[in-house]
Amino acid sequence: MGAKKTINDAESNVHITVQALEYQQPYKRPQPQKPEAFQGGDIWATVRIKFCNVEGPNINVSQSPWTLAYEDGSSIETTGSTGGDMPKPEFPMAKAVKAGRCAAGLVAFPVPSSKWPERVVYGPDGIDPIEWATPKA
Repeated sequence: MGAKKTINDAESNVHITVQALEYQQPYKRPQPQKPEAFQGGDIWATVRIKFCNVEGPNINVSQSPWTLAYEDGSSIETTGSTGGDMPKPEFPMAKAVKAGRCAAGLVAFPVPSSKWPERVVYGPDGIDPIEWATPKA
């Protein structure tokens, strides 16, 4: 993990770098309250992310383009839960990142403790998904 991926879309004037730096399952610091049954999963896992706007207009970032993909074809999305006892520092839910600036933090996922994801996927609208393999702990 950690490889910096670059997106240069001259037509849209988007020039960014994105990194999925680390995957933790379970999250190694104190676990937030156990995920609710409707969220799936029985533990919390996190991905540490860094997003940089290299040049161009402000770009809004959030946790929603991030997912975990499994070998069986299933995937897990972030819940959108923030604040309280969720892992810190949290990656922003809605933040404008100016050119030359970055946003970084953790995205939490409610995962089944019996399964390990194959990939972390960044898939915002309008671009091909970018993936990082999740090494076994």
